[in-house]
Amino acid sequence: MAQIPEPAKGRLLYLMRVLEKMGTKQVTSHQIEALTGWSSVTVRKDVSYLDGDYGGTTQGYDPALLIRAIKKTLDLETHRRFCVVGLGRLGSAYLNLQAFHFGEFELVAGFDISVNRVEILKSPVPLYPAYKMAEIIRRFSIEIALLCVPDGAAQETAKKLAAAGIRGILNFAPVVLTLDGEIAVRNVYVVDELRALSINLPPVLEL
Repeated sequence: MAQIPEPAKGRLLYLMRVLEKMGTKQVTSHQIEALTGWSSVTVRKDVSYLDGDYGGTTQGYDPALLIRAIKKTLDLETHRRFCVVGLGRLGSAYLNLQAFHFGEFELVAGFDISVNRVEILKSPVPLYPAYKMAEIIRRFSIEIALLCVPDGAAQETAKKLAAAGIRGILNFAPVVLTLDGEIAVRNVYVVDELRALSINLPPVLEL
């Protein structure tokens, strides 16, 4: 997987989601081009990175085989447990993620610095005070954390998560995390996404 460029990885993940919504037995690179906006050349290049059989023929690809190949190549067949850290409005909303089908991911815990919030908040998963993070993360072999704490608490909380054995953090705070050791961090900042979208807005047609 290391030799696959990051943009190609992102497209393959998106392609998997597109294929999961399709009910056809075959899909061509030109059909994928129409659905995604990528050129058919780009589609074929991205697919060429995949390991195993993905059903490529002159008539197209088998969506089920292509999904399986994407998961195998990107190591998405491993079952991973994750938690939510920070149970304000955003964090508490993510507690219901387990109501959806995530396949390889399992939400197993939520944490918050407020013991009162932990006690009164209704949740489909167990909730714990933040001082129990290290104990619970190790006990249940949790690998990924959704970090939903305020900006000022993000860095220190991320350090505690890394020390507890968390291997990846999905960071929703608009701060740059500085962590020692090998830990994957992905930042999700709504303002940046709005800016990126704004850059690509079609021009306004003058009447």
